[in-house]
Order: sequence, then C-alpha cells, then structure tokens
Amino acid sequence: MSVRVFLVDDHALFRAGVRAELESITEEVEVVGEAGGVGEAVAGIAHHRPDVVLLDVHMPDGGGAEVLRQIRTKIPEVTFLALSVSDAAEDVINVIRAGARGYVTKTISSQELVKAVVRVSEGDAVFSPRLAGFVLDAFADRPGAAPISDPELDLLTPRERDVLRLLARGYAYKEIASELFISVKTVETHVSSVLRKTQLSNRYELSRWATDRRLV
Repeated sequence: MSVRVFLVDDHALFRAGVRAELESITEEVEVVGEAGGVGEAVAGIAHHRPDVVLLDVHMPDGGGAEVLRQIRTKIPEVTFLALSVSDAAEDVINVIRAGARGYVTKTISSQELVKAVVRVSEGDAVFSPRLAGFVLDAFADRPGAAPISDPELDLLTPRERDVLRLLARGYAYKEIASELFISVKTVETHVSSVLRKTQLSNRYELSRWATDRRLV
C-alpha cells in the first residue's frame, strides 16, 4: 500500500509542485490533502489521518511546531517530516523536540524526498546530511550540549519560546509582534505567561534565563 501524505506549507505554488512531483514519479506515495496554515493543517490532518505529514517549519500563524503540539497528543500515530528552506540548527532542534521524525531541506530531490517519506513511515529518522550533526549535538550527553529535556523549558509553548527568543535578542514588543505576525497585546500576554511559568520578574532576567538554555 502507498504511504498517505498530507502537505503543510504556506506557499500554494510550492505545495502544488511537491504534489505534482510526488504523484508523477512514484506510486509509493499518495497525497491525500494539503493546508497552508496551522488551523487548516490541524483540521485536515484530523480528517484525513495520513501516515506522514510533510511539514513546513515557518508559517505566519504559528509554524510547524504548533501543528505538532496540537496533533501529537490527539493523533500520536501520525509521523511528521519537516520540509523547510531553513537549515538553521535552532529550527531543526525545535521541530525535532516538538516531535518530528526527521528534517530535510527544500533542496532535496524528488526521488530522495520519496525515500525520506517512506523511511519515516517505517519508523526511521531521516535528516539532510549536515542537519544530523545538529541533532546529535543537541541531544548528546556531553559538555556544552543542550539537554534532552529541560522541565522548566518544557513548560513553555512553542509560541512562548518564539517570543522569549526575540525578547532575549533585544526586540521591542512591537518588533516581536511584526516578526511573528501577532498583535502587541498577544506579545504582552505571552511575556506575562513566561514570567509566571519561570517565576522571574522582568525581561532582563528572562534574557539571562534564555541565554543559559541556548535559546538565543
């Protein structure tokens, strides 16, 4: 039987291209649906129950980590493979922490993408060559490596981490709102939530806290 795939990317032209490529070169993969945003993706995945979700990392309304957060507890049998233009270590680690089974960049060939989809559906972990090192560094038990689990950090939602990361980099609330496509009021709400969860008092303490956990 073919692997049933759901595409999530905010660029309709890219989704159309991936669908056409996958469906033209193999019968191993069947594209059963697609979505351009978090809400649409969550609803579509819940409806189609695909084997594998090809997931974009950055989207205006929350990104791949938010899709993972909402789906993983509801439909744990769905496997996620990140497909992104970004090869930044931060993006790779964040989406793997959120539950993705692999991460490949959009420079991947159609044939290699098919192989990656099939492999993650069979339980393998798949990464573009240079990205595997990021994951090993992040989860390895050695000095300087990020811990596999940080109970305090795990209290934060993916969006709260996004806000905290930009806050620690010195962004003003208005700049954070613009960067994440949310309102200033929403930024303030997220900052208040982070302060409450971390039991810290101000943005300067938050910046140090984020730096200590290599979020910046």
